[in-house]
Amino acid sequence: MFVNFFGIKFIDISENELISNFKPGLYVFPSAPGLAMLDKNKEYLKSLQNASYVFFDSGYFVLLLKFLKKIKVKKFSGYKFIKFFIKYLKMKRQKIFIIESDKNSALINENFFKKKKIFVINNYISPVYSRKKKIDDKILLKKIIRLKPKFILINLGGGIQELLGNYLLEKCNYKPYIICTGAALSFITRTQAPINNLIDNIYLGWFVRCIFNPFVFVKRYLISARLIKLVFKNKVTIIK
Repeated sequence: MFVNFFGIKFIDISENELISNFKPGLYVFPSAPGLAMLDKNKEYLKSLQNASYVFFDSGYFVLLLKFLKKIKVKKFSGYKFIKFFIKYLKMKRQKIFIIESDKNSALINENFFKKKKIFVINNYISPVYSRKKKIDDKILLKKIIRLKPKFILINLGGGIQELLGNYLLEKCNYKPYIICTGAALSFITRTQAPINNLIDNIYLGWFVRCIFNPFVFVKRYLISARLIKLVFKNKVTIIK
């Protein structure tokens, strides 16, 4: 089942269903703060509309759909997906191309995958992309086209990773898996808030992040209040 909101097709799917439908494309997990700005950020909206698979990462959004629109869907977070993805890569013995924001994160994540016996083809340190302009990273694109990695994991912040993923989806001369789970891997490596299955399942990941780094996340999640108005005023339809 799909849920259409702002022209974005959110997929309501279980992990078992994902296993049998795991195909190349752009996978995104928009957060509540990102969704709250859909009417303000056209490039971000376009990237979600163009994505192959848009998941219900935000428990807040799931609850708003339930209480304001009487639509029940299953939360499928980036944290849950990245755990599935790691198992999949290990089982299939697949290699991975990672896009990171800094060298320290690149080193930590490469060591993490090495311990999991997953080979990292390349750790690309991205420049600082604009959140409001189209991305055009010819150096990255040239490297990806040359290496042709089957799996590309983008470990950048929300609102940026989706734009970059859409850029790669449009420009690549082949169709890879482009995974935009942002901070999800950092939860597992414990370089960000120590989120676990329980916290994720009861929709409190945002709260733990606020406690872990209030200066960054309290302001960001306050923006999510706008999402109430957007869900209430805009049409939400079910596509089966």
